[in-house]
Amino acid sequence: MVERQSPLEPEFHPGSHGNFEHGVEIILSETRPGSILQLAAWPGEEKRLMSSIYKVAGLALPDGAGGGVADGVKAAFGFAPGKFTVVDEAEGLASAFAGVITPNIGTVTDLSHGRTAIRIAGPKAEWVLAKFFAIDFALPAFPVGAGRSTTHHDVFAQIQRTGADQFDIYVFRSFARSFWKALCHASEEVGYEVQ
Repeated sequence: MVERQSPLEPEFHPGSHGNFEHGVEIILSETRPGSILQLAAWPGEEKRLMSSIYKVAGLALPDGAGGGVADGVKAAFGFAPGKFTVVDEAEGLASAFAGVITPNIGTVTDLSHGRTAIRIAGPKAEWVLAKFFAIDFALPAFPVGAGRSTTHHDVFAQIQRTGADQFDIYVFRSFARSFWKALCHASEEVGYEVQ
């Protein structure tokens, strides 16, 4: 398969930046999952769709919007009632789901070529993200595995907490470069490293 070119490439500058004389408190990177999917259940079919996520990806989701799970290679989270994002390192996950999620359960939309995945990690990750989004990023309010759907200005973002101090952010590819630049700028104060 043809390798996707990163929309961040012109602005992706590995190394330490900003005020890092006392250490780096933010790590920024682009993850490159093979599959980014949106699954949507018809009303009353949410449980069957969640069962399909477990059947295909092996990820058991808790009930309710915002619940999720991340295991390092795969992740899934609900971002609205009956709507889920599923991410996997493997390509072609959409066809596996299409064979299980029938038209009477819901829909499968492959967003792999339309989204960019950005990871922010470090002890100041919550602090930097709070500059962008009106969300409580504290661990009790936003537990590991959970996901949220929100916007920063006109940039739609889906955010999943994938570690105690780590978040994966999915944005439209067309907005990825400007969002990346803003994220780098917001991280300058505490020092950041691009990996």
